[in-house]
Amino acid sequence: MITSEQQYIDLYEQAGEMIKSHSAEVMNAVRDEAFRDFQRLGFPSKKVERYKYTDIASLFAPDYGLNLNRLEIPVDPYEAFRCDVPNLSTNLYFVVNDSFYRNDKREVKNNSSLITYHSSLPEGVIISSMREHPEIVERYYAKLAKTSEDGVTALNTMLAQDGMLVYVPRDVKVERAIQVINILKATPRNAQRQVNDLMVNRRVLIVLEQGAELKMLFCDHAADDCNFLATQVIEAFVGDNARLDLYCLEETHYKNVRVSNVYIEQQRNSRVRHNVITLHNGITRNKLDLSLAGEGAECECFGCVIADKEQHVDNNTLITHNVPHCTSNELYKYVLDDKATGAFAGRVLVEHGAQKTSSQMTNQNLSASKTARMYTQPMLEIYADDVKCAHGSTVGQLNDAALFYMQQRGISVKEAKLLLEFAFINEVIDQMELVPLRDRLHYLVEQRFRGQLSKCEGCKLCR
Repeated sequence: MITSEQQYIDLYEQAGEMIKSHSAEVMNAVRDEAFRDFQRLGFPSKKVERYKYTDIASLFAPDYGLNLNRLEIPVDPYEAFRCDVPNLSTNLYFVVNDSFYRNDKREVKNNSSLITYHSSLPEGVIISSMREHPEIVERYYAKLAKTSEDGVTALNTMLAQDGMLVYVPRDVKVERAIQVINILKATPRNAQRQVNDLMVNRRVLIVLEQGAELKMLFCDHAADDCNFLATQVIEAFVGDNARLDLYCLEETHYKNVRVSNVYIEQQRNSRVRHNVITLHNGITRNKLDLSLAGEGAECECFGCVIADKEQHVDNNTLITHNVPHCTSNELYKYVLDDKATGAFAGRVLVEHGAQKTSSQMTNQNLSASKTARMYTQPMLEIYADDVKCAHGSTVGQLNDAALFYMQQRGISVKEAKLLLEFAFINEVIDQMELVPLRDRLHYLVEQRFRGQLSKCEGCKLCR
């Protein structure tokens, strides 16, 4: 019997040269080492502490197709995506499956208005395929995402053929947010336009030099009704006094499997806000590794999960305080209904000498049905004696007294339940500093609770 790992080992041994021929030298330079690491590690089992709530090997067991020959996918993302919210002012870019969509600035008429998808970026800012700037990519690629420590990262590194580079030079502030639409699009397999199940391996490299500022929004969108498996690795280097706001929104469909690993390193007096929002999905596994490497660094990590039916969402975070005088704050909230499963495991590691650390971790969860399941594991590991660290976790159901109170005032049970769920999750959304996104998410969350986002019909941010 071929194991989940063996099919990818065999694939690389047979098609490794093909993979390299359609990729960049800077990515190929670490590919063979990643393959050897994957051979040694394989997929993490549930016996591995950080993967105990998701069976990774089973997710990769099906025989997914891969576009190793980089065949052109018949999709025009500008036709697939229309922005009807003028105040969601962003510079818009596309990644089709795992390839940076390269074309010139376009203007598209939509609802009698003219929308500019790419506006002028500040001088020196680069948003491109990794192929185009090897001198930058070589300095940073695969430096945080160590293939020797994680089998999923090793698999992504050995198979990824393209990636997105975002570079902001010293003291440059990108005022207009960068929005990236990740479009999953399968290739037809016959004349009836039926599509193949598809695996994609996305790669993103973000580099902020000293004093730089950037807001980024990633929106996952599935354009076909078939099974998708998406692995994603994001590496973000945040320099002294730099600021990064990173938003990741998933709103796909129940046939989508997403396994995402995010690695962030912060230098002195930098600030990072990481927000992950899961509105609709199939199976999702998000891992965040954040390292505070310079004194005075601050990070805020927020998570918002709404799941029902048999959806599965697993968030795992590790924040490492390496030096003194750093601050971290985490808030993750889940609302689970039907037979949905949620998991949150957060660990704050305070290393020797990291005095004056301040850290708060909070995970609050609402089970709206008796069949929903939530697993929560907040952890502190402290090797310094002058710190201020706290963590807490709750799992509960809707407040019966509040429901009764609202029914007495003429509100139906269904509407009362929705209002309480909406109020519960809004605490996370209200933390978002990208105001147009925050306002839009209030609307989308209400739609989600009302059952109006039952499948992905395009990027709901702008419909």
